[in-house]
Amino acid sequence: MTILYSILAVLAIIIIYVVVNSYRLKKAVTNLTQEEFIKGYRKAQLIDLREPKEFEAGHILGARNIPTTQFGTRHKEIRPDLPVYLYCQNSGRSARAALSLKKKGYTQIFQLQGGFKTWTGKVKAKS
Repeated sequence: MTILYSILAVLAIIIIYVVVNSYRLKKAVTNLTQEEFIKGYRKAQLIDLREPKEFEAGHILGARNIPTTQFGTRHKEIRPDLPVYLYCQNSGRSARAALSLKKKGYTQIFQLQGGFKTWTGKVKAKS
């Protein structure tokens, strides 16, 4: 019985962690459909959080590449007074980056719902 209680306690902790983390992420970033993203990203800072090889293979026209692995040191390149449009391959990295920016005082943070893998708009690729 003790093992069962331990397993249940661990599961409860995991569930609470997931729920709290989801709530924090929702408050940090606004998810946008591709159509909504297209309407606003040209007037914002468009940041691709994927690694350089992913970026070079194809990215949204006008995007600046700040890989998640460098985000901790390069986030200062992003102006806090302008909207920030983030995307990665499938939204996981952009959600974490948004939470980091929110903690640093950024207020206008948006991400492409579903990430680059769902993007059907114009793409620039290295020739």
